[in-house]
Amino acid sequence: MNPLELPFDTDEMIAGLRPWIECESPTYDAAAVNRMMDLAAYDMAAMGALVERIPGRMGFGGCVRARFPHPDMGRVKGILIAGHMDTVHPIGTLDVLPFRREGDLCYGPGLMDMKGGNYTSLEAIRQLVRAGLQTPLPVTVLFTPDEEVGTPSTRDLIEAEAARNAYVLIPEPGHDDGGVTIGRYAIARFEMRTVGAPSHAGARLEDGKSAIAAMARKIIEIEDMTGPDCTFSVGVVHAGQWVNCVSSFCDAQALSMAKKQEDLDDGVARILALQGTVKGVEFQVKRGVTRPVWRPDQPGTLKLLEIAQQIAKDIGFEIKGRSQGGGSDGNFTGAMGIPTLDSLGVRGAGLHTLNEHIQVDSLSERARLMAGLLMRLE
Repeated sequence: MNPLELPFDTDEMIAGLRPWIECESPTYDAAAVNRMMDLAAYDMAAMGALVERIPGRMGFGGCVRARFPHPDMGRVKGILIAGHMDTVHPIGTLDVLPFRREGDLCYGPGLMDMKGGNYTSLEAIRQLVRAGLQTPLPVTVLFTPDEEVGTPSTRDLIEAEAARNAYVLIPEPGHDDGGVTIGRYAIARFEMRTVGAPSHAGARLEDGKSAIAAMARKIIEIEDMTGPDCTFSVGVVHAGQWVNCVSSFCDAQALSMAKKQEDLDDGVARILALQGTVKGVEFQVKRGVTRPVWRPDQPGTLKLLEIAQQIAKDIGFEIKGRSQGGGSDGNFTGAMGIPTLDSLGVRGAGLHTLNEHIQVDSLSERARLMAGLLMRLE
């Protein structure tokens, strides 16, 4: 059977996705992420995979690694499908963004980023197994719990698994036009703190040194550093407990992104140089997790793109490859020089918002694309 003619059923795929989406799995809730990993592990075990649970560390949930039966497993390098099961949506998001289908769209937290793509990848494997088709190379699936916060606890695991494979396929959300990602910008995260002095805000305001006010000024200064080569944004701020107390501490997190590694390195140096004490308030900056530049000109990845483009043509649509921002674990595998194709997941809009949704027709489209890749790569 031609793998592009496999009987993908959209209604069945939506039904299979529903329990995944209704199992909310925000990154910082390890127990919730582990419940999601349980669902994925069960589904892959039912497909005949050898499933391994890898305990979490650093306070994050664990991973699931599944190796599908293959006569060459362990003897040749194969294909790694890498995805994350954590989302940015806190528990309770289903109350305002319930899983539902409305015509050509389907809604739900984490559906686009990236449970939909993960599920379609498994559906591709499931249909290949049912049809009795053997992929030329062994296939491994690795689902991780911490991508949304920069992959601090599983980067080394991803890189080790990628090194054992010839190709890496990442079902992050597809581009609006159906295109895929062949390179990503560099990203750095920063932990920031201002340290002031407390006082009673009503009776002794002049005795305090507001860490909140100082952080507010620093946020403006940092975001004003954004230019065409390197961007800066502050997305998290925590401070204060009582409105009648001058806050002595304020914590924040910043993100910097650049197309070139040297531009990111320059941006890192500039933000670190802001440290110091001004008017009695100390500003501290600590560099956090970093995603390296994944260059879009690697021969192996470009060859992989050509194969995907031919498969897409056979299915009936066109694929373009491009480099883009918004980090993924493809930054790591691509920077290692391993042929990597990213954004193989479903198409939609509103990721990371309360309008997150996918285009229903992209479920079968991306499943066929994944099935075609698994059967063509050798």
